[in-house]
Amino acid sequence: MDATTKVTLFSILMLFWSHAECNHLLHPLDPLTPSELNLVRTIVQNFYPTSQNLTFHYVGLDEPNKPEILKWLSSNNSKIKPKPRPPRRAFAVVRFQKQSHEITVDLSTHSIVSTKDCEGNGNPMLTFGEQAVASQLPFSYEPFKESLKKRGLNTSQVVCACFTIGWFGEGKTKRNVKVKCYYANDTANLYARPLEGVAAVVDLDDMKIVGYNDRYVVPVPKAEGTEYRASKLKPPFGPKHKGIAVTQDGGPGFTKDGHSVSWANWNFHVGFDIRAGPIISLASIYDLQKQRHRRVLYKGFIPELFVPYQDPTEEWYYTTYFDSGEYGFGQSMSSLQPLNDCPPNAAFIDAYYAGSDGTPVKIANAFCIFEKYAGDIMWRHTEISIPNEVITEARSDVSLVVRIVSTVGNYDYVIDWEFKPNGCIKIGVGLTGILGLKAGTYTNTDQIKEDIYGTLIADNTIGIYHDHFFTYYLDLDIDGEANSFVKSNLETVRVKDDTTPRKSYWTVVSETAKTEADAKINLGSKPSELLVVNPNKKTKQGNKIGYRLLPGPVAHPLLLNDDYPQIRAAFTNYNVWVTPYNKSEKWVGGSYVDRSRGDDTIAIWSLR
Repeated sequence: MDATTKVTLFSILMLFWSHAECNHLLHPLDPLTPSELNLVRTIVQNFYPTSQNLTFHYVGLDEPNKPEILKWLSSNNSKIKPKPRPPRRAFAVVRFQKQSHEITVDLSTHSIVSTKDCEGNGNPMLTFGEQAVASQLPFSYEPFKESLKKRGLNTSQVVCACFTIGWFGEGKTKRNVKVKCYYANDTANLYARPLEGVAAVVDLDDMKIVGYNDRYVVPVPKAEGTEYRASKLKPPFGPKHKGIAVTQDGGPGFTKDGHSVSWANWNFHVGFDIRAGPIISLASIYDLQKQRHRRVLYKGFIPELFVPYQDPTEEWYYTTYFDSGEYGFGQSMSSLQPLNDCPPNAAFIDAYYAGSDGTPVKIANAFCIFEKYAGDIMWRHTEISIPNEVITEARSDVSLVVRIVSTVGNYDYVIDWEFKPNGCIKIGVGLTGILGLKAGTYTNTDQIKEDIYGTLIADNTIGIYHDHFFTYYLDLDIDGEANSFVKSNLETVRVKDDTTPRKSYWTVVSETAKTEADAKINLGSKPSELLVVNPNKKTKQGNKIGYRLLPGPVAHPLLLNDDYPQIRAAFTNYNVWVTPYNKSEKWVGGSYVDRSRGDDTIAIWSLR
């Protein structure tokens, strides 16, 4: 792509304050406030006054176009009269009468700007409200009662949950989910005690059971040894550790103004979205020599997380989840626990999203921000070559971390955005929580004669093989918008000069992507470096200004390309995609992922 093309980068890795309520005080990228969410609810409900059972599946900030934001920022940083803030708008996806509708609301004029009936095959995110209702349906369903009676289970100890079911070539699909159940009975670790073989199919629009299976009976795994609550644990206990104090006598080293954060040489904005979760925007770093901030990242977030399980049997084949587009990474964020999720020197920010009825829901302590020092070294050198002198210099590695935890079902995802004084932005992912398990008849591996699609980890308990593919949207603005994507290959060269005893060396051969096809990258096969550069900005020595993309361990999907889950998750076919900036192309799995067919993914956009 040439230098005038804005680069938006997607990288797939596997594993791996109070709100100002006055609009004139809000930053244009601030998430919607509780009063704004209430306003959206009122306006939408008044627009559809006769509709019943109207549900809100998504309400978020309708961000101003990027050029508007940049012009506003530029005017604020100059001596000329600042431009007025861009119009503040909200985007909502609501559903009634089995139809999804997109609505754009102007929050300043209290009016609806546009409406659109959603077409296509996919559906919006599931709401917590409809999941809660659907999960209770089996308890009044006679065949399910018989299934519990047959197994001798106490109904009061049974807990059920909803699971999306994907698309597997059906011509027509409804908003159906599977409801599977677990037997708690002396443990909070529900997922360790599944009622295997039993599942109900629920139509979310009609909110009724439309299918039911009780295919076989296997033992419910024992509760003993599955409890994880500290207050319930029994000896033997692990070793005790002495406390480690984290103190900042002078107070925090960062400042925040609403959702804008300043620390060391960094400025950036922290946003929130019900679907994406944390959004980092407008990251810039201060240049001491030039005495000004230089742009690095316009916007970064996780647009999708694909989790395919590898059991093709009736009870498990559909477990190929899209945790962002189906369940909502943002609405699944947990309240962070001081001293455990975050250190003592952390500051916290709340988040708000619209519930299924449109009313604001508060996530207390949704974000924590803290300075981190773990005893690491950022830079050091010891010089012993100077006669009669030893020089040692070292710089400690202190960074600023923005952290959230999103709990989707049995998994807790710890997401860190870490800013370093040396100009690096490091994105960390931690997977914790508890395993989603399958019940079986085996108690020892000697009994297993066929593929069980996982590992026997306890009596009657199988951990199914599965993957986690995190996708990152990184809209890099390195010293401005005119960026290019460069792949630098390390190539071996045979020496032809007989004046040296060396026979070979390696050199760098750089290729600038001219098309989107040029920038589809799978890492790991050849030594290479990935860079985003600004060809119009150069160092004193003439090198292009740029940032390197330093991936961690990479992995590639092992599903066949014609397998239905992989069709829907075609964005995992490459580790890196580069596309021109397009405001509407931010969800790599498509705008509507539930039961989608893969016809609105980045794999399709890149062909246009």
